Amino acid sequence: MTSQTKMRDFGLEVFFSQWEFSAQHHMTASDLESLSLPDLLAMASAEDRVDFESLWLGYTETWGAADLRAEIASTYDTMQAENILCLAGAGEGIYAVAKVLLNADDHVIVPVPNYQSAETVPLSVCAVSALPLKRSPLGCNDAEWRIDIQELRRAIRPNTKMISLNFPHNPTGMLMPEDDLLELITICREQGIYIFSDEVYRGVELNDDDRMPQIADIYEKGISLNVMSKAYGLPGLRVGWIASQSLELLSKVERYKHYLSICNSAPSERLSLIALKARDQILARNRQLIHENVALLEGLFDDFPGLVEFRRPMGGCVAFPKYTGSGTGEQFCRKLIEESGVLLLPSSIYASELSEVPQDHFRIGVGRDSVFKAGLAAMRKHFEQHYSSFRR
Repeated sequence: MTSQTKMRDFGLEVFFSQWEFSAQHHMTASDLESLSLPDLLAMASAEDRVDFESLWLGYTETWGAADLRAEIASTYDTMQAENILCLAGAGEGIYAVAKVLLNADDHVIVPVPNYQSAETVPLSVCAVSALPLKRSPLGCNDAEWRIDIQELRRAIRPNTKMISLNFPHNPTGMLMPEDDLLELITICREQGIYIFSDEVYRGVELNDDDRMPQIADIYEKGISLNVMSKAYGLPGLRVGWIASQSLELLSKVERYKHYLSICNSAPSERLSLIALKARDQILARNRQLIHENVALLEGLFDDFPGLVEFRRPMGGCVAFPKYTGSGTGEQFCRKLIEESGVLLLPSSIYASELSEVPQDHFRIGVGRDSVFKAGLAAMRKHFEQHYSSFRR
């Protein structure tokens, strides 16, 4: 598809602006259970707490505070503080990298379904091709959804500049097998292609052995994107970052940031530093919560056979089950919100300009605590009331 200058409305955000804060049961959240300010400050060292409470509320460094960048770098295997650029959330990273790295004559490959800005922002600059994720059949030992490496090879053009990744994947919760990742890197290295890797759910895999390496650590043209919002459950801080071996690229993005956020919030940077120093505690809590909620969700769907086809995610806090009852997935989601106040995200919200998206799927979030359990109870009551009409 050729490039366009105007970006279409962000479907997910338009949907959430209508429902996120009005729905009784928000069951499609894409972040982990958050922390209160007192709970987070209780994890701080005495020194870090004093630094926060005596903070001067002026401008901060465009690159991000030096100690924050050093702490972020410590979450990687090979990065140093100079390899980190802080940003206002992950969205600024997706936008700024595309605008800095890409030109009108370039080409980008993006998996579908995906977080919309990974497609829409590059499309505002250059040509973009979809790489539909393949869904393995039930009973297969492979990941439920995966990239077909041979299809990716065929999608590459002489002007392909970047391939976008997002693992653990939103919305399917899948991870990329290590062999596929290494083969992809070999292909990109041969062609001089950048890999932009959205890694915002790294650290909350259901099995630690499945955790993928971060692309900035293992590929010289890899750009890793992360944020405090998702795995850490702190979206209110609005602090994200990119990591790269290329200091030249980071410098160009930093210059572009001057036209966007300019710098991050000073309180948010101090609080992010506290959270990152306590990351083992926070991520362990969040992984436990995901394990508990996935088991509860499996129990619900098992109690109503023929209604939903569900295979647990491998990482992150969202899953993408398929509605298999009567009617359509859209009708199923609409009935839930209108009659029982349960908000799910129908697959149409992941509509792509490049490719068809899987029908009758819906995104459900498993990262919240009491909100999830109350929503699950409402879903169970709804199923009990309507199960006979749902069955094919």
